Amino acid sequence: MRWELRARAVERGIGTAAGMRRRLAAAGLAVSVGKMSHLWSGQPVTVRLADLEVICTVLACVPSDLLVRESATTAAAALLARAPAPAGPPPLTAGSGAGRAGRPVPPL
Repeated sequence: MRWELRARAVERGIGTAAGMRRRLAAAGLAVSVGKMSHLWSGQPVTVRLADLEVICTVLACVPSDLLVRESATTAAAALLARAPAPAGPPPLTAGSGAGRAGRPVPPL
């Protein structure tokens, strides 16, 4: 899933996170600066349904305008891009030629 809050807000003339935060506050949803930052510029981990309802009311949209399904290939690539790099050297496999401290690995 891809979070499209920023794009939907810009389409409706709200160009900044502060502007969106003010509109949400006017609609009864007080959002902290930190939470607004996650909603505006990232992929939020969670969004409460009540908050989603207010966001959709402010933007005159439906949840599917904000949560866009990605293809399986695109989603997998995005997950791999966010995955941390493995620590240390890659594991040795049979036939790789060297074991601990550069000693040969016996055949299996």
